[in-house]
Amino acid sequence: MRYSLDEIDTFLTVLELGTVTAAAARLNLSKSVVSKRVSDFEATIGAALFRRNAGRITPTEAALRLAERLRPALTELVAAAESAAWDMDGAAPLRGTLSIAAPMSFGTMYLSPILARFAAAQPGLELRIDYDDRARDLSREGFDMGLRIGEARDGALMARKLCEDRQIVVASPDYLDRRGRPASLADLRDHEVLSYTHLSDAAMWQFRQGGRIVSPEVSSRITANNGEAMRDMAEAGLGIAMLPGFILADALRAGRLVPVLPDLETRTLPIMAVWPPVTPMPAKLRAMIDHLAAELAGGAPWQVDRGR
Repeated sequence: MRYSLDEIDTFLTVLELGTVTAAAARLNLSKSVVSKRVSDFEATIGAALFRRNAGRITPTEAALRLAERLRPALTELVAAAESAAWDMDGAAPLRGTLSIAAPMSFGTMYLSPILARFAAAQPGLELRIDYDDRARDLSREGFDMGLRIGEARDGALMARKLCEDRQIVVASPDYLDRRGRPASLADLRDHEVLSYTHLSDAAMWQFRQGGRIVSPEVSSRITANNGEAMRDMAEAGLGIAMLPGFILADALRAGRLVPVLPDLETRTLPIMAVWPPVTPMPAKLRAMIDHLAAELAGGAPWQVDRGR
């Protein structure tokens, strides 16, 4: 039984992206080459990995089980090869591809310039960057690392805290003029709040009082899956929002939004680099995490006065 790493990588890429066309574009190959690699791999292992029907492909149960075992094995193999080929002390130029998943707003507002400086310093390294507010399954989707805001929920991932940010409750001056300013958590029941698709209101609207976490009763008319969209809705006077400081910094400085209930303690959110465990740790991954930590060593550059 003989198969190549190219066939394995191609199979995993097709499985991740869902189409031969998308896999061909990522791998910079023709669709015919991608299809042949997958077919050859199927013939070698003697199992059908995809069902093909009217130009569409869906993975078989065998494909899903195989991928669960192949992804970590391939990651380990690549890491071992890279550690042998390049010095682990970071002195040699980095090579290969580094895939990064990060939240949309944090990525576009602050992460991109940091990644650009790293890319400029490492011209031999390819970066694949995916901005999405959903928490991606790093191992299953083929990412080397991710950025997470908030406590890590996946105990299987390694993590390094880079800095932290605090949630701030805000509203527009126009909204507060029309609806009044809440003076307590109980007052929030009489206001419109803006909700976030990826968190329940109970998980989002949390305050610390008397050493315990309190989640007030709130109601919302508008729910969005992106923090910048929520900020824009708040600026338009459509409700009260609770968002990380990095999203709100410019709007607070400009006075488009003002703090609400500033004397109440909200959640502090760690901003972390996370990655699937791999030994030895690839030089490219360690270099990127060290770069992120150094860039954010002085704390969050967007920190603002919360109005206390």
